[in-house]
Amino acid sequence: MGMNKNTVLAWATFIMIIMGLILIGLGIYRYADVAGWGFSAVGVGFFAIAWVFNALKGRV
Repeated sequence: MGMNKNTVLAWATFIMIIMGLILIGLGIYRYADVAGWGFSAVGVGFFAIAWVFNALKGRV
């Protein structure tokens, strides 16, 4: 099974979404102080990058 560019972008999008959810979950449940805001902000950033990866599928 060979992986083309679209498959790589699909896996990268999936991994970025999972990591974004984990970081937001850490920010909400584990770190309830100021550090939680940072974890959540980075998780939202992961979602933004995953959105870009998803938009690039089929165009690269």
